[in-house]
Amino acid sequence: MNLKTEEKNNIVVIFVKEERLDAHNSGELKVEMQRLFVEGKKNVLVDLYEVRFIDSSGLGALVSGFKNAISNQGNLKLSSLQPQVKSMFELTRLHRVFEIFPSAPDALENF
Repeated sequence: MNLKTEEKNNIVVIFVKEERLDAHNSGELKVEMQRLFVEGKKNVLVDLYEVRFIDSSGLGALVSGFKNAISNQGNLKLSSLQPQVKSMFELTRLHRVFEIFPSAPDALENF
């Protein structure tokens, strides 16, 4: 999986550089988020701008990251969801669980 991470003001931003977040690659995102929280990072933003499709495995990886954040007294937020991805969050009601922002800069202001 192609992930790019940047740290800005004690917030780690993970840019998912894939068109699909599915069973083939979601495990890598899950491991990366877990690693960050175990290392003591408290604030993680996952930017999904390039993701055009997400399946249950992708959603599961993000939920796992969210649980890791909570158990490590951290925050996990999402940004830049494309319409198809956003509709999956709405269908599964996960938009009520995650804080979702229209863009990475918007999310960074809200940590």
